[in-house]
Amino acid sequence: MSSIPGLGLAKGMALTLRRFFQPPVTIKYPEVDPDIAVKYRGRLQLLHDEHGTLKCETCFQCAQACPIECIDMGGTDTKGRFAIHWGAAETYGERREESALRRSGREVPDAPYARFEPVDLDAVEAILEDNEHDPHRMLSILEAVQAEFGHLPVAALKHVSHRTGAWYAMVYGTASYYRHLQFERTVDEVAVCRCTACLMAGGGRLAEAIGAGLRTDLGRPTPDGRIRFAACPTHVPGAAAPLVTLDGEPQPEVRAANATAWAQALAGEHPATRTVH
Repeated sequence: MSSIPGLGLAKGMALTLRRFFQPPVTIKYPEVDPDIAVKYRGRLQLLHDEHGTLKCETCFQCAQACPIECIDMGGTDTKGRFAIHWGAAETYGERREESALRRSGREVPDAPYARFEPVDLDAVEAILEDNEHDPHRMLSILEAVQAEFGHLPVAALKHVSHRTGAWYAMVYGTASYYRHLQFERTVDEVAVCRCTACLMAGGGRLAEAIGAGLRTDLGRPTPDGRIRFAACPTHVPGAAAPLVTLDGEPQPEVRAANATAWAQALAGEHPATRTVH
């Protein structure tokens, strides 16, 4: 502290007077372009090749190397499984339209941003405690998580990454390497044949009855997303009309009289209709 009373005030006023006569630094943006900082890198942008296909392969190396984890990434892996990954979308509530792709070339199904589904993290924490939060036991942890939820939710993977200290890219890499691990819930498909023979035999009424039991329309999933109600692409050779299939297998016992009850029982007995945490 200064021993001279008022010296600090005098220094402050002197600084104010010096700044008062300097030119203002305010820029009339956007009429005037501001100076760009040397380290400014701009908005993330994915590059396209000569065929118009995005070059990004969702290898996660950029997301892993980013020190503040600001890179969002979502796409379809080489096994046709879709997953939304950790990044800026969860932080700022936005999502880039240039979604990352795999070599399959399929666009990300949910182009608009959608927050991942929350899960019971207490169950995940119990699994981590059983494995002593050891990242070297990642396969055992992921198998236990899938046994608990029926798939590997994004929220659970994020929690596993945070609590074990393993990179999220490493967690996803382990999950995508093993075929028995899956990122989406198992979905059954109930299909009704719409060929001329099936329609003449009452396929239309059969479809309406099944739709009433599943509480959905043809071509749409059930409200819980566990069963997909579709039309058969072709009639199964040798199957009687009208034809109903469950995961491609004919169901000859289903008729218009019992179709609604059959569909209701299917929805009630389906494993995915259990309480979702």
